[in-house]
Amino acid sequence: MLDLLTRKWWVVALRGLLAIVFGIVALVFPGITLASLALVFGAYAFVSGVFAIAAALGSRGRDAAWYVLEGILGIAVGVATFFFPGMTAQALVLLVGMWAILTGIFEVVAGFELPIERDWLLVIAGMASILFGVLVFASPVSGALAITWLIGVYALVFGVIMLVFGIRLRGVRSKLLASHAA
Repeated sequence: MLDLLTRKWWVVALRGLLAIVFGIVALVFPGITLASLALVFGAYAFVSGVFAIAAALGSRGRDAAWYVLEGILGIAVGVATFFFPGMTAQALVLLVGMWAILTGIFEVVAGFELPIERDWLLVIAGMASILFGVLVFASPVSGALAITWLIGVYALVFGVIMLVFGIRLRGVRSKLLASHAA
């Protein structure tokens, strides 16, 4: 899995940048309607899922399985959001919470599976996802503004962590290439 992630470090970093942009949009435009938020979230979940699967391409077996599962989940949530844009605020909140918790679990497990000192950045990103999901479930009837801000802050934190993780993977890749050249 280390070889896979270091080869695709830019996909991880790009995923982080995508989350940062999404977080900024959610925080700068908090008055956005819930239907629009659903579509923006659906697009984010879908693209995030595509990038997770892209990170797994070229690898076989268990190494890529967690990224593929996370990607399938993101794509499924994104597609479901687009097909049902008029869903109630509570349903969207529960969908967002469930997605965050499941994605977080996959990230924590993947972090513990990595041979680079049980990568704590991926584990922290997963824990942030789980915490976000729990907070969403704790308050499912919150207004769209509060949910927008919560999603925005989560996306920023997650994005920064994934961006740093991607950059760190690039450094690990450089070290691996240097050691193989010697």
